Amino acid sequence: MRVLPCLILLTAAVLPLAAAQDKDSFTPMALDAGFGHMDVSAPTVPADEIIRKFAAKESEFQDALNHYTYRRVARVQTIDDDNKVDGEYYEVDDVIFGPSGKRTEKVVYAPLNTLQRVMMSPSDLQDIQHGYPFVLTTEQLPEYDIKYVGRQKVDEVDCYVFDVSPKKIDKGKRYLLGRIWVDATDLQIVVTNGRMVPDDTRKGSEDLHPPFMTWRAQIDGHYWFPVYTKGEGVLHFAGGHGYLSQDVHIRDVIKYTDYKQFGSTIKITYEGQDITQPSTQPAQTKKPQK
Repeated sequence: MRVLPCLILLTAAVLPLAAAQDKDSFTPMALDAGFGHMDVSAPTVPADEIIRKFAAKESEFQDALNHYTYRRVARVQTIDDDNKVDGEYYEVDDVIFGPSGKRTEKVVYAPLNTLQRVMMSPSDLQDIQHGYPFVLTTEQLPEYDIKYVGRQKVDEVDCYVFDVSPKKIDKGKRYLLGRIWVDATDLQIVVTNGRMVPDDTRKGSEDLHPPFMTWRAQIDGHYWFPVYTKGEGVLHFAGGHGYLSQDVHIRDVIKYTDYKQFGSTIKITYEGQDITQPSTQPAQTKKPQK
């Protein structure tokens, strides 16, 4: 999120959310009811084995997600010091497959962007498209330090909890700095809490991002798909190069709906003949998280 020139110095109260970029200073957002007591005793299965298994399951999930279409509704708002919305970016996109079978995004509805104090940056769009629905696959494991925290219930789902931070920052890439909750039975991420990094903190070139939480729900009784993201925080822009110092209260809400399987990855044979037909039936959602 980049700041726009502004003649008014805002004085919005800072929310109790993490804002630091240093990976050692991240603190998870306060959790609402539904998150139970944290059992910090050592797991009965070695943590490295749990990590390896859930990353393999996340790789399987990512492959499955690549065969689904869905609708994404993104709303980004600025909030004034009276807690009222004074600007909004809103867009509805369908993530679909074109006639050639290539995955693409189609804009369904995009009213006039009324954000006046900040503007959407390429990294904001990257976070909405790929960062908020975070997936940690086997291929991505070498990029992260992953620390076992304990076991905790999210609603009625028993979860392993891990802190996740990037080992290094490569130019042009976005990383999760935060915490994930992994279903202890299905070994898939059900909640992600953190920030996408890095932020650009250079005066006059600042590109800042709020903390967020993403909830998943079980689709087809098998995979946990992203269904809801909320990010909120006060971003402090120090100014410079003609920009005034200001604090901007940002709220992001992203919803993911209408999951439909585009094609079957299961081969069905009858009397030696391949009779597999692509499935276009809507997926059924179970165990909603939020």
